Amino acid sequence: MTDARFIQIHTLHGYPAALLNRDDSGLAKRIPYGGAVRTRISSQCLKRHWRVADDPHAIHAVPGAEQAVRSRNIVDRKVVAALRQDGTPDDVTGAIGEAFNEGVYGDRGGEESGRQPLLLGEPEIRHLLERARAIVAEHGDDAAAVRKAAEALFPKERANWQAFRDETRLPGGIEGALFGRMVTSDPGANIDAAIHVSHALTVHREESEMDYFSVVDDLRTRDEDAGAAHIGDTELTAGLFYGYVVVDVPELVSNVAGDRELAAKVVANLLHLIATVSPGAKLGSTAPYAYADTMLVEIGGRQPRSLASAFRDPVAPSVDVAARALADQLALYDAAYGPHEARRAMATVPQEFSDAESAALPDIAGWVESAIAGGGV
Repeated sequence: MTDARFIQIHTLHGYPAALLNRDDSGLAKRIPYGGAVRTRISSQCLKRHWRVADDPHAIHAVPGAEQAVRSRNIVDRKVVAALRQDGTPDDVTGAIGEAFNEGVYGDRGGEESGRQPLLLGEPEIRHLLERARAIVAEHGDDAAAVRKAAEALFPKERANWQAFRDETRLPGGIEGALFGRMVTSDPGANIDAAIHVSHALTVHREESEMDYFSVVDDLRTRDEDAGAAHIGDTELTAGLFYGYVVVDVPELVSNVAGDRELAAKVVANLLHLIATVSPGAKLGSTAPYAYADTMLVEIGGRQPRSLASAFRDPVAPSVDVAARALADQLALYDAAYGPHEARRAMATVPQEFSDAESAALPDIAGWVESAIAGGGV
């Protein structure tokens, strides 16, 4: 039996004429690799789109997968707004909001501009609201007393907060369980990521062009002005991207309070999202939608390793060539270290991977789900 400690997911996605992920200057993100500049999609960009995907296989579609919210306005939008709906007076909700923002976001939490975006799970948000309602119930319309009680809550409740997190299933939501969370002001709230995501990069040298465009004014006539109402340019890139994701199964099972069935179903859905959800940008002008041309999934117990070395020397921007390079790199590692993983592969081009059974995406997802639920294959 092969231990299902790590799930490794390798993909090839092709995109024509798109601008998937931009830097601070509005240009496509890049990285040099193997002496050649490649177009890049950041792991943060990829995770964001998988996390919020409105899809039949969304991670929140799994029963029991509590949602999380990342925002600077959780207290205002989730706690204060609920108190106002309860009919709580404005001066009382204001006192709660000020004290809770400082308690949740730190000393600079009183002003939105001073807050760092924070990820809180729905269980944690419900707990905050329950504590706020308890304070209002105890002190009524006395805003000063409410403010004093709210300010005293967080230092006094720190140990209780830790106990709440220890005893609550998915306190940081399924997003926290999957992708982790770091809270500098409260190390006890940190969650180690169970899903490790590499930046995707093109298997070939970057292919980019500055796209000149113009906007025509429909109400102008040729007699008035034959020119455009606006002209501009934007960068477009094309590329075949290698992506790599690792699932640390024991960490994920721990993060979901030992619920292997939940962990298995979430990862099965995540496989569908990795294969089919694009890091969309400039949707209206580029339609940047693509499914994976190749997906290789490995289940094993030893240290994971990327297959990006297959593309250290740039290859031709061809699915056939890139898939063959992946297969060759896999064979090299097997020859050097021995084959220890169970494998399934899906490809839109004929290609055989070492010791990998060919399967469609739903079958691969079901295989992975069974492996996580049962502890191995």
